[in-house]
Amino acid sequence: MQAVIFPGDKKVEIQQVDIPTPGQGEVLIQLKASAICRSDMSLYYGTSVFGDGNKKASIIPGHEPAGVITEVGDGVTTYKAGDRVAVYLALGCGECAHCKSGYKMFCKDFKCIGFDSHGGDADYMVAPAENCMRLPDDMNFVTAAVSTDAVGTLYHAQKRLNISGRDTLVMFGLGPMGNAGVMIAKGLGATVIAVDMLDERLEMAKELGADYTINGKEANVLEEIARITNGQGADAAIDCSGSPYAENDALSCVRPHGRVAFIGESKETTIKPSEQLIRKQITVMGSWYFPIHEYDEIADFIVKKNLPVEKLVTHTFPLTEAETAFRLFDERKTEKAVFIWE
Repeated sequence: MQAVIFPGDKKVEIQQVDIPTPGQGEVLIQLKASAICRSDMSLYYGTSVFGDGNKKASIIPGHEPAGVITEVGDGVTTYKAGDRVAVYLALGCGECAHCKSGYKMFCKDFKCIGFDSHGGDADYMVAPAENCMRLPDDMNFVTAAVSTDAVGTLYHAQKRLNISGRDTLVMFGLGPMGNAGVMIAKGLGATVIAVDMLDERLEMAKELGADYTINGKEANVLEEIARITNGQGADAAIDCSGSPYAENDALSCVRPHGRVAFIGESKETTIKPSEQLIRKQITVMGSWYFPIHEYDEIADFIVKKNLPVEKLVTHTFPLTEAETAFRLFDERKTEKAVFIWE
């Protein structure tokens, strides 16, 4: 089969490797879609953000895959050949409280598919059956792949924030995750204010239902949010950018008793606790990924609300064009890009 390998230093190779055999508790999946994520770039550069992925040319990337099971290993009773599945990226010990509650990414032995074990940028992959997430019959594979990270992460964050039709939500940073958040918030009935510095991302937010858009290069973001909310402030805000400026605006733009979630990664941010947090009694949380048992709810929400998840995807590529796909993604000439198989 064909598989992507990163030798490092922005090099991409398509190698011929053997089709893997599923072991005890594992399934073999024929890939139909595998989405590229910004974290894949660490493998592309040769500076992996996770585990054994920093061993150059050793790991097949791809932690957002979807496909069809073609073979099951010994002991697998929950799936059979022909089942359509997406794959949950987090691997854990299976025994700790976090794993047993579905939050494998908090396990002290956390490992990530596509970084510590072979991922979905290949014709076939092996995955633990317990990491498979069954797809609704009317969900296509591109939507399924994107749902495993961007959509799932933003759904979980908004569930934790209790977003509803009573809320005005400000979404900062309109990459694939931020615009997934716009789409989900509209599905929940919220009024959405979308903030970014790129007009094309703001246009996408409008297409996905954003009620208001603000270009941070052209307007005072906090003044605009105050104007839109009649001086009351937003009920909630989510930052997907990781920018210290956006993080501070998220804290400042919400009303007393407002809620804020940080999703975009950042190393350091200076805030004003008294002014932004304490005297407004706001709730601030970090949010990362989602528990595996929540996927059925996520998939059902996508289907029932008819969310246009594929609009987040600006480019699709066959696996043979992996070098082009990763180069364009690195150059930020694509937003969400997905490998597809016919």
